[in-house]
Amino acid sequence: MIVVGAGLVGRACAWQLQQRGHQVQLLDPGLNGSPDPNSGSWAALGVLMAQVFHRSSGRGWRLRQRSLSLWGEWRQQLGAQGWPLAWQPGLLLLASGADDLERQQRLVASRQLQGLPLELWGRAQLDALAPALPAGAVGGLYSPADGQLDPGTAMAALLGDGLRLGLQPVCDRAERLERQAGGWTVHTSGGQTLRADAVVVSAGVSSASLLESLGHSQPQEPVLGQALELELAAPTSWDTAGPWPGAVVWQGANLVPRTRASDPGGARLWLGATLEPGDQADPTALAQLRTLGGTAPDWLEQATVVRRWQGHRPHPLGQPAPLLAALEPGLLLASGHYRNGVLLAPATAEWVAEQLELS
Repeated sequence: MIVVGAGLVGRACAWQLQQRGHQVQLLDPGLNGSPDPNSGSWAALGVLMAQVFHRSSGRGWRLRQRSLSLWGEWRQQLGAQGWPLAWQPGLLLLASGADDLERQQRLVASRQLQGLPLELWGRAQLDALAPALPAGAVGGLYSPADGQLDPGTAMAALLGDGLRLGLQPVCDRAERLERQAGGWTVHTSGGQTLRADAVVVSAGVSSASLLESLGHSQPQEPVLGQALELELAAPTSWDTAGPWPGAVVWQGANLVPRTRASDPGGARLWLGATLEPGDQADPTALAQLRTLGGTAPDWLEQATVVRRWQGHRPHPLGQPAPLLAALEPGLLLASGHYRNGVLLAPATAEWVAEQLELS
């Protein structure tokens, strides 16, 4: 089998297929150690929003819950092979007004009926946290089961363990797919001709052009996201009394503390990410992110930017994310995850494996 695209979803698909005994080639020009700086996987912050998802049924809900469960299993499996994943449990969604609070109250009531442990936090609980949260937060919704997974460690683990299992990496770009009797041929920009009984297309926005020549219209557009890593002006540990309970979401921005396990100084923060249609970075959008739209606490204003990065999220046009489709016998599309590629990677990989084994 050939998996086209070695972002997090592509690597997850390849690894899951190997777990089920399949021989897999993973095709991507970034496998030479120089990943595409615009790849959505490398821009992701890995904030997993499963139980705080606003719906309680449907495909999106099922995929999120299944993925959250699978990530727990995968962390154990990969860790046992010497590939520990950096995982921070807990997610706190801040409310900026009465409407937010009302939505959170309804969600908590709904989750209680499902037996899921969400909590409403008042302003007094927020004030007890250090460093200080934005002053405009009037309450919050805490989910102990959701959290943040470092995409970099997950990418490395899936590829590393995949190589142990016999993964064949092909550092090249898919140029054209061709139907063959009993299988498929992938022609690469480097002149290679790869053959397999099945192909999984997980190449982000590039997936659309690969499939169009075969008569499959699956359009996607890039939505650029910019993110920052900040170093706090005064040494602050996220592990002291009254620490944050995990990643924090404020008005669409994710604030991810770098714990002692991920940053020995314990004084750094990931901040992201912007939502910018197209593929050109907007400095104004980054400035708004940097100041949280003018609501940033003093300690955040005084922090120093130590790293800045960006990437393109593949956003489906005319269809809900993600794009999971069995297009022809032996041809699957697993792309268009938009802002949830990290969260949905395991459930996507499981779906791909099951579809191929049904055919």
